[in-house]
Amino acid sequence: PATLPGFDLSSGDVWIYPSNYPTRTYQYDIARAALFHNTLVCLPTGLGKTFIAAVVMYNFYRWYPSGKIVFMAPTKPLVAQQIEACYNVMGIPQDHMAEMTGQTQAVNRQNIWNAKRVVFLTPQVMMNDLSREACPAADVKCLVVDEAHKALGNHAYCQVVRELCNYTLQFRVLALTATPGSDTKAVQQVLSNLLISHLEVRSEDSLDIQPYSHQRCVEKYVVPLGSELIAIQSLYLQILETF
Repeated sequence: PATLPGFDLSSGDVWIYPSNYPTRTYQYDIARAALFHNTLVCLPTGLGKTFIAAVVMYNFYRWYPSGKIVFMAPTKPLVAQQIEACYNVMGIPQDHMAEMTGQTQAVNRQNIWNAKRVVFLTPQVMMNDLSREACPAADVKCLVVDEAHKALGNHAYCQVVRELCNYTLQFRVLALTATPGSDTKAVQQVLSNLLISHLEVRSEDSLDIQPYSHQRCVEKYVVPLGSELIAIQSLYLQILETF
């Protein structure tokens, strides 16, 4: 349709969910919702946020054959971890994917943006490429934000979303976190900064999560302070008593 430039009508009438993994109802429901709404997914660690992201990314990859899919994570190790996980889940061809860091030369970055369709990077790298117009911002169709609770104030996540909006409003946002925020005000700020219109929240007590969450056994070990730390503690207490 004219309102969705680049949308492939031949593949757009269906969405694909992997059958090579056991189907978990909550993952299926969340992925389906995230395809059609800017969604914040709050799931406990280890329950498959990356799986959901991979499903959403793959479907936008199919729906927009010339579009760009961007996965942002706050640190380089997380970026590397996610690119492997997304490849393993949905099998997007590796020669269509790229990981970019601050060390990638500017000339190469432009070539990567032109040649690759799914890009994994930190928000700082994304913001740099947007500001120097290396990234074809109007072609971005899906933006995944990992550790989304960091999207507060003028964080790079917030800058990227604001900058993208200067070029296009036709992109889907999928935000992932295990801990949405310390209070209601912080959560609302994340929702506003990332243009979120839909929430998918699960805790370890949620009925559809319980079959897949495991009780933790916590053992407490009290480690005594060594003589050096006791001496430092004593000096510190003396300073506190003075004031």
